[in-house]
Amino acid sequence: MSNPVECTLYGETLWISPYVFSAFVALREKGIDFATAEVSLVEMAHTRPGYAEPTLTARVPALEHHGFWLAESSAIAEYLEDVFPAPRHARLFPADARDRARARMLMAWFRSDLGALREERPTTTMFYERATEPLSRAGSDAAAKLIRVAEKLVVAADKPLFGAWCLADSELAFMLHRLILNRDPLPASLRSYAEREWRRPSACAFLDHARPTALPIEYWLIPSHEPTSPFVRAAREKLRGTPSGPPV
Repeated sequence: MSNPVECTLYGETLWISPYVFSAFVALREKGIDFATAEVSLVEMAHTRPGYAEPTLTARVPALEHHGFWLAESSAIAEYLEDVFPAPRHARLFPADARDRARARMLMAWFRSDLGALREERPTTTMFYERATEPLSRAGSDAAAKLIRVAEKLVVAADKPLFGAWCLADSELAFMLHRLILNRDPLPASLRSYAEREWRRPSACAFLDHARPTALPIEYWLIPSHEPTSPFVRAAREKLRGTPSGPPV
């Protein structure tokens, strides 16, 4: 008999979100049996009462565990660490208090900074069509900041950030792949580190997850996207039937 499903992870239908990636990897690394369900952001399904009310913030991803709902990937990771602790389950955060604080700092930084890099190298360029425009000055500055911090922390390409794997390793690898997959410059040591991290079974399971073969152009009309994004502008122009800039 198969083990009963412990919880359900709600992700977006394209399976390209770095935050869904983080929650998915966390569950896999913990060895928890979980189901997945999809929430269509294009159809604004996350705003409907059936999802918005239990999650409170109507954000994706969300975790449902025995009737308890929780949104936000960082909160999900913290919850899983508390409810499924080591040594019975793998750690998501370092054992040492200072290393643990650093890992949490990095994860918060990935979510709150580097906006130009996320905008110019969105996850669509990782899983669908690659970016066709070089990084702007702001994008280059954000990439340089990411590289500077990563080089301070990655002591060797074959070693995790804090001696043993933690969730910050997977999240850093995801961020670095925005550059790798779009053929942007990256030091060889960081490339090797990121590529090794993406070979972890938990990461591979997300990368191999079924997703639509084509990106629906309506994806760029989701209100959460910055209206100044060249991808958003190109999508709007294409839908109007006028010449566009960088293809989506």
